[in-house]
Amino acid sequence: MGAKRPGSVCVFCGSSEAADPAFLEAAARLGDELAAARLELVYGGGGVGLMGQVARATHAAGGKVLGIIPDFLVGKERALESVEHVVVGSMHERKMMMFERADSFVVLPGGVGTLEEIVELLSWRRLDLHKKPVVFYSPRGFWEPLFALFQHTVDEQLTPPAFMGAWTTVERIEDVVPALLAEGASEDDLDEARVVRMS
Repeated sequence: MGAKRPGSVCVFCGSSEAADPAFLEAAARLGDELAAARLELVYGGGGVGLMGQVARATHAAGGKVLGIIPDFLVGKERALESVEHVVVGSMHERKMMMFERADSFVVLPGGVGTLEEIVELLSWRRLDLHKKPVVFYSPRGFWEPLFALFQHTVDEQLTPPAFMGAWTTVERIEDVVPALLAEGASEDDLDEARVVRMS
């Protein structure tokens, strides 16, 4: 039985137009690579910041895109009308639909909104509510302070050490898709091994 290849990826990232231009460029490059790998992009629906860059690039390269945006952000985040999108009533509904429609996750640089999304995602992983692959793109060590905080909670015996293996981190945008596919394969292999041991 072969490894299960992810078919869709939810990208969490910043919506600020003031972000480092290198971050914006990397988001667009990721969009190209998602389309080339035939991975459907599920994202927050906006047309601004890294969010807009990854969606436009995926769409322009012929990839499938689904945007999910709450009604009160349609104007503020300039919902991208050129791609398929769903307008929902709340942030909670947005996050749940994004989670349900994606079978893997990529985290690009972002602000407090991105933090809120990924902490919930990793908390669910900690509780064994999902085993979906999670890959962080951490240029210039962007996410290292967050990882250090997670490690601090492990050191204080508030989080189990195994939690630190709940994600993969890469520093180059071209490594994101290979890491995502590799993590998806390894998770499937682990699941198969568990079935063998239990049978």
